[in-house]
Amino acid sequence: MAGHSKWHNIQHRKGAQDAKRGKIFTKLIKEIVVAAKAGGGVIENNPSLRMVIDKALAANMKRETIDNAVKRGSGDLDGDNFEEIRYEGYGLGGTAIMVDCLSDNRNRTVGDVRHAFSKHGGNLGTDGSVAYLFSKQGFISFESGDEEQIMEVALDAGATDIISNSDGSIEVIATPEDFFAVKDALIAAKLEPAHSEVTMEPANRVELNLEDAQKFMRLIERLEDLDDTQEVYHNADITAEVLAQL
Repeated sequence: MAGHSKWHNIQHRKGAQDAKRGKIFTKLIKEIVVAAKAGGGVIENNPSLRMVIDKALAANMKRETIDNAVKRGSGDLDGDNFEEIRYEGYGLGGTAIMVDCLSDNRNRTVGDVRHAFSKHGGNLGTDGSVAYLFSKQGFISFESGDEEQIMEVALDAGATDIISNSDGSIEVIATPEDFFAVKDALIAAKLEPAHSEVTMEPANRVELNLEDAQKFMRLIERLEDLDDTQEVYHNADITAEVLAQL
């Protein structure tokens, strides 16, 4: 079926992240440590750990660095204790934003997040103020491909929907529980995705014009750049035409 594309937003975010590889590695290491601490160091028994290790490998992190982070989380090596914290707030046009952080100092983190919101036209909200607008979903994206083959393999493996976009990209939607089964089935069929993630998907989106999108992306980039930030989710609808001008 046809639908709204996440592909351009994914490309835009990835481009920004690639320019900050060192900081991305630091964030991924923290996430690996926390995932291993919460669910153990065996990836077959810990989907959250597998997910972040996949992200680390996609970012070209060395296997030794990944293994050491897993050992720190499992208690085999000494490491810092991080707390998972989610902040919720608003951007331009009533856009909803969620910021997931890993912190060893809650006061420092909330101060940094609040400052980023206030400096770039947003407002930090209270717990639950926007979380109800999002649900957890798995996305597996292809820049192009055989739609019928992707659909057949993905649906057989448990995907909930297939989205075909006007630019030729294809997106497979799966529940978090079925995400890896669907992804593995596609890879086994030699259908290699360009991007895959389990993310928080908004129930609806707020379209922004170029001027507002420019201001909004400065807020998002500032939030993403904070040392304690792991992920930033939002419901802004930034079209491919606007993205091309950012």
